[in-house]
Amino acid sequence: MDSFRRRSALPSGFISFISLFLLLFIIQAAVSQPNNDELRERHAEGYCAMYDICGARSDGKVVNCASGSPAVKPDELLSSKIQSLCPAITGNVCCTEAQFDTLRSQVQQAIPFLVGCPACLRNFLNLFCELSCSPNQSLFINVTSVSQVRNNLTVDGIDYYITDDFGEGLYESCKDVKFGTMNTRAMEFIGAGAKNFKEWFAFIGKRAPNNLPGSPYAIQFLPTVTESSGMKPMNVSTYSCGDVSLGCSCGDCTSSPLCSNTAISTSNEGAKCSVQIGSLKAKCVDLALAILYVVLVSVFFGWGFFHQTRKRSRSFRMKSFLDTTDDGQSDSLNGQKAENLPMQRLEDSNQRSTVVRLSVVQGYMSNFYRKYGLWVARHPILVLSLSVGMVLLLCLGLVRFKVETRPEKLWVGPGSKAAEEKRFFDSNLSPFYRIEQLILATIPDPLDGKSPSIMTEENIKLLFEIQKKVDGIRGNYSGSMISLTDICMKPMGEDCATQSVIQYFKMDPSYDADDRLDHVNYCFQHYTSAESCMSAFKAPVDPSTVLGGFSGSNYTEASAFIVTYPVNNALDKEGNATQKAVAWEKAFVQLAKDELLPMVQSKNLTFSFSSESSIEEELKRESTADAITILISYLVMFAYISLTLGDTPQLSSFYISSKVLLGLSGVVLVMLSVLGSVGFFSAIGVKSTLIIMEVIPFLVLAVGVDNMCILVHAVKRQPLDLPLEGRISNALVEVGPSITLASLSEVFVFAVGSFIPMPACRVFSMFAALAVLLDFLLQVTAFVSLIVFDFLRAEGRRVDCFPCIKASSTYAESEKGIGGRKPGLLARYMKVVHAPILSLWGVKILVVSVFVAFSLASIALSTRIEPGLEQKIVLPQDSYLQGYFNNVSEYLRIGPPLYFVVKNYNYSSESIDTNKLCSISQCNSDSLLNEIARASLASESSYIAKPAASWLDDFLVWVSPEAFGCCRKFTNGSYCPPDDQPPCCSANDSTCGLSEVCKDCTTCFRHSDLHNDRPSTSQFREKLPWFLDALPSADCSKGGHGAYTSSVELQGYENGIIKASSFRTYHTPLNKQIDYVNSMRASRQFASRVSDSLKMEIFPYSVFYMFFEQYLDIWKTALINLAIAIGAVFIVCLVITCSLWTSAIIMLVLAMILVDLMGVMAILGIQLNAVSVVNLVMSVGIAVEFCVHITHAFSVSSGNRDERVKEALGTMGASVFSGITLTKLVGVLVLCFSKTEVFVVYYFQMYLALVLLGFLHGLVFLPVVLSMFGPPSRCIKIEKQDERPSVSSQP
Repeated sequence: MDSFRRRSALPSGFISFISLFLLLFIIQAAVSQPNNDELRERHAEGYCAMYDICGARSDGKVVNCASGSPAVKPDELLSSKIQSLCPAITGNVCCTEAQFDTLRSQVQQAIPFLVGCPACLRNFLNLFCELSCSPNQSLFINVTSVSQVRNNLTVDGIDYYITDDFGEGLYESCKDVKFGTMNTRAMEFIGAGAKNFKEWFAFIGKRAPNNLPGSPYAIQFLPTVTESSGMKPMNVSTYSCGDVSLGCSCGDCTSSPLCSNTAISTSNEGAKCSVQIGSLKAKCVDLALAILYVVLVSVFFGWGFFHQTRKRSRSFRMKSFLDTTDDGQSDSLNGQKAENLPMQRLEDSNQRSTVVRLSVVQGYMSNFYRKYGLWVARHPILVLSLSVGMVLLLCLGLVRFKVETRPEKLWVGPGSKAAEEKRFFDSNLSPFYRIEQLILATIPDPLDGKSPSIMTEENIKLLFEIQKKVDGIRGNYSGSMISLTDICMKPMGEDCATQSVIQYFKMDPSYDADDRLDHVNYCFQHYTSAESCMSAFKAPVDPSTVLGGFSGSNYTEASAFIVTYPVNNALDKEGNATQKAVAWEKAFVQLAKDELLPMVQSKNLTFSFSSESSIEEELKRESTADAITILISYLVMFAYISLTLGDTPQLSSFYISSKVLLGLSGVVLVMLSVLGSVGFFSAIGVKSTLIIMEVIPFLVLAVGVDNMCILVHAVKRQPLDLPLEGRISNALVEVGPSITLASLSEVFVFAVGSFIPMPACRVFSMFAALAVLLDFLLQVTAFVSLIVFDFLRAEGRRVDCFPCIKASSTYAESEKGIGGRKPGLLARYMKVVHAPILSLWGVKILVVSVFVAFSLASIALSTRIEPGLEQKIVLPQDSYLQGYFNNVSEYLRIGPPLYFVVKNYNYSSESIDTNKLCSISQCNSDSLLNEIARASLASESSYIAKPAASWLDDFLVWVSPEAFGCCRKFTNGSYCPPDDQPPCCSANDSTCGLSEVCKDCTTCFRHSDLHNDRPSTSQFREKLPWFLDALPSADCSKGGHGAYTSSVELQGYENGIIKASSFRTYHTPLNKQIDYVNSMRASRQFASRVSDSLKMEIFPYSVFYMFFEQYLDIWKTALINLAIAIGAVFIVCLVITCSLWTSAIIMLVLAMILVDLMGVMAILGIQLNAVSVVNLVMSVGIAVEFCVHITHAFSVSSGNRDERVKEALGTMGASVFSGITLTKLVGVLVLCFSKTEVFVVYYFQMYLALVLLGFLHGLVFLPVVLSMFGPPSRCIKIEKQDERPSVSSQP
């Protein structure tokens, strides 16, 4: 995606030096020429085929003289020069001193590419040394055609006979040599990516047209020659790159014996245990769970059969005692404690009554709620005023309310390793640049689905029109107009490093090209070598970064243009530099929407775009996109609350019996609890988030509604013969403990989320916990007071919503208590139909089998949940980024940049750190760069696409005496640039020769100055800044300016330690969230292994790591938090009920709901991320309500287990269904209409699944489990006393 750095170090004047070799260092004679027949006869030892330079073509390319003269004995100086470059050539030669100087000046272009592998370099030099200076040149060179230039016959074509053995040996020694600056192989530059030596020779031998780079004449490489010709192919011995004496590194030569013991490391992360059963291949975990299920069901059926047989036997023998002895545990007094629900006293024929023995905690709670209920009923105004006043006081903190929208502050924890690594990278090297991108693509054919090529003249013209508009963008920042040139990255200091196909035209629409399409196609093959294809910012442009939708290297079939604008970034996100970029980006997005989109679509192309700030801006817009949906959800819940709180509607009294005003008041209390929570945390400086403002009100309303329904229904169940304060007191005694248990469980569970390291989720959990706590407190204070007022209104026959109006009709029967009112339809269904069906033994077996089967299946399914959070999900469905992310996945053929950062590299002579890092000659076989190159060969598992660009390798080559055109110095010791750069060469000169200014420049070092070809500490210290400031060019492509400007931290390096340096490579294309997660995991494992091996501190860095680090341990985080949440519920239940049995059953059901919910996530394809983890944690708290009330009602009921289940469902089943299930369901259903997919997926789908699973487990599975394994009853029978206990004393 972002690849300007890969290209920034290529020489701006770099052309196909291979071809130049063939025209500049070919020797020609300036003597009179014989005819062609005579030339062909002189193929013998000691004779030349060409000698000296005769002239030049019309385009300035020099040409050679065709000559069959004998080889000439050079003078001693020329002989020593030739020996230094061509040690295999001795005695007579076929080259003059001028020719050799030309050869030497041209070969220096190749040396920087190949010097890292001496075997390749020697073979490569031999190819051209033999061609240029061999005394037996005529034996393997045959001039096939000549031309007349200045009365001289010049070579127009030759045959060069070379054995296949030499060609194969040359290619094999060079094919893997790296060119680190471009993260690629040197063969891409010196052989146009040739796949074998024949393709390489074909590339070298092409005759170039006028004014285009290449050879001035054609060369045909042939392997064999006829015996009659007297010729024989050139067959100089080649050196293997595996030759230890020539020291090629593992990265440059995979066949080196130094590498043979180092296997390519592959990740076993994807290896999964599986079992083959016939043609079926099953995962081990699936098979194990299937076996476990069979065992459990078999044991369960066996137990059931034994239990039923034993029961029938006992029934036959003790039928007369069945009613009193069946399930005698119900009448026993156990040390366990129960939860608090409606107390009923039953009298039998023996004048015995049934009461409930409470635990200590429940006793205190019952006493408290009994007294508190009476006090609230007597002082409702005071309670309402104090409770609401306290919450309003908390709301004052809203004056400091702030919303956090920065992604790095929302999704990255303060202790994040990736965040720390990013800070280190940004502060010591350079912040990763900002990305602005356009993608233009053709529309697929509707018949075959294939996209046509985008490479047309019209589309290239469209790119120029788009660029003109982009160049005209002006962003307004504090009155200053900001253009792209003000903020763009300029690696060479002048032009923006824009990545676009039109860079092949120097970004100039008037660029002189006969055929634009032909020129572009030519550049696709020669982008690294042809001067005419160099970008405006003087670096090659890799076609894979500006094109998309192609396969392999078939660039002409590309179906998309990708235009990338790298923009400077800054450490200070609030500083002027960043704000200027943001201002321009806003104008850029607006232009893309208003002008570019219709312009591109009019050409029958698709168009997508993005800026660095797009995601943040779209997330802000998302906060208002679903405001109406959320509001409707609240209104629907409010309408349902008003309906369910009231009595069955009757035409004559509905305006009195309705509870609209009470329901509205309850909703207001919920909002106050949310505002109080936000106000409190705002007051102490905690910023809110968008998810808090959107989700917590809904969450608290869903939780608070339950309590409102339960409280109102409890009051309505009380006998009407009691005064209102008595009914309020008894209702609180009846449901207060269970409400307290459920609410405290929810508070503790939500508080557990504060342990999640991700700030957005941690803050959300904190806000939610406090909001639920405040809501609970308001429910038992303010809402109870409001109930008092509402019942007084109803008893006073005042109209709902208009209490000042008093109805004239009587209202005597509208508020009947339990004793005088017929139970509701739902309550009758639960007691008469639902409970009896569940009491059937066959139904019990079926229910347990089905629920256990689904739970075990969910465990297997949960292993298939993938970590991640698709970016498209969190954005509004109508966002322009939706199409952009689709196109990125479809068209991009290169992954994000990956940096391996080395801390505290010791470059001193005494240290061996240099050889631990580099990958050229004499470097360790297991060095960092060799390991990266090796890992790139297994890119499927390593996710590393290319060898790394190495400033260290290039620096060592740059200072090497062999690279005599690179590190040079004037006589005064100052830096001397290459001959093709100022001041050695004027910028206006079309050609550069040996200038007077630089004629005395010498190489920085001789071999004798270096120790094992490595610079000393002082030499390294002195020359490193030279290297980083050196511009790359044709004479020296290894200059570090641009490519490595930000790769080395020079601050404090004088003491021999480089604090930070980086080596750049690329990830493979990453299309899915799991790809990002696995690539980060693989790179960290790789860096850890190499760090341990080299005893150096190395870490990987990519711009997306900070946001994906959470997913590396998301399963661990989820399981720990869920375990703590369930444990917290268990402890709360245990403390309040003092019943291990009851608490264990509740924990079991909660765990099953949780596991089943995760199974549903896997089925629906919902990923595991911070949002879903928070939802899972919250689901524990919400699911408590489905279990607690039924379990409590069961524990305080009398009779055998089936009778107690029937009683529990009759009293609380209806409340659980109408007050808990339906209230949540109606609110959740509205969320399916959300415009943001994150609401649909993570709130509608997950909450709907939770509500349905909670309902099924709470009203189907839990009653069955209780009827079979429920705890003993809390009821005990005592002799009836003369004085019956008062109703208010009932717990």
